[in-house]
Amino acid sequence: MSNAVFKVFLFLLLVLGAFLWVGHAITGLTGGEKKSSAVVEVTPEGGEAIYWGKGRCFTCHSVGDRGSAVRGPNHGEFGEKFPLSMGPRAAERAKERSEKTGEEFTAVDYMVESLADPGAYVVKGYKNEMAVVYAPPISLSLKEIKAVVAYLMVQGADADMAAIDTEPSEISARFYGRIAAASAAGGGDPGKGQEVFEDNCSECHMIAGEGEELGPNLSAISKKGVKFISESILRPSKEIAPGFETFQVVMKDGRKHAGLKTRDEGGEIDITKANGDVETLEKTEIKEIAENKDKSIMPEDLTEALTVKDYQDVLSYLVMQKGEQKGE
Repeated sequence: MSNAVFKVFLFLLLVLGAFLWVGHAITGLTGGEKKSSAVVEVTPEGGEAIYWGKGRCFTCHSVGDRGSAVRGPNHGEFGEKFPLSMGPRAAERAKERSEKTGEEFTAVDYMVESLADPGAYVVKGYKNEMAVVYAPPISLSLKEIKAVVAYLMVQGADADMAAIDTEPSEISARFYGRIAAASAAGGGDPGKGQEVFEDNCSECHMIAGEGEELGPNLSAISKKGVKFISESILRPSKEIAPGFETFQVVMKDGRKHAGLKTRDEGGEIDITKANGDVETLEKTEIKEIAENKDKSIMPEDLTEALTVKDYQDVLSYLVMQKGEQKGE
């Protein structure tokens, strides 16, 4: 009996060993094991740890003959398809971005853009499917992204650490702001957030001259801070902006209207409802009109129409709105 137990035990050890060997082999093929990156410095070495670790870049990319992933471009010098490593390649791509955008891109600007807005430039022959690395599930911090940029830039070139970290150009600083906004909003994607805003919010709010002004202009909403913006989405009636109070109107014939009082002239008033419809009411037909200080015209159930990802995305987009409003 003991001999049979020993054989079973030995068999289990062999199976366990086989699983461990397969796991190790797969890890080697994808470029290396995932390393802890709790403390990362903005250096090429720090970026290397992120690239082959937390950032999971190696699941789609390789660097020269290191790694075997081919879903995305190789970031090193590799055969006829990639005669230049990423550093000098970024300088060439920067010229293309400059011509297309009218802005003067540097190699660092191109690399920062490729991580902050991966769909802006898609390498020929590849799909626009790169993950937004500062959003879940990867959720790289701004510091970690800067480190990855440094690592990629030293592939065949010198890394301008000041341009990457402490003295970024206006273009890089703009993208860093995008990443910082996303981090502040829990990892949202501002690009996707703009789409959420246009689909759900632009019928009432305006940003940079686009949208409607049924509700407050949000062009400079970032000045209010993340907490205020978040509460305005989740609890719109908590603090109502002056001039956007909701009025309840009861007509003599029993009809009721609720909305913003957008016009009050002569013998008429206009009540604009949440859906944008305007009711012109004769004052002589009004039985009662009162301001409802506890009710915003903004739908309380808006969050039910948004996924958690939608909420994070639109929050990150709003956090970026630092423009000047009319009259400021």
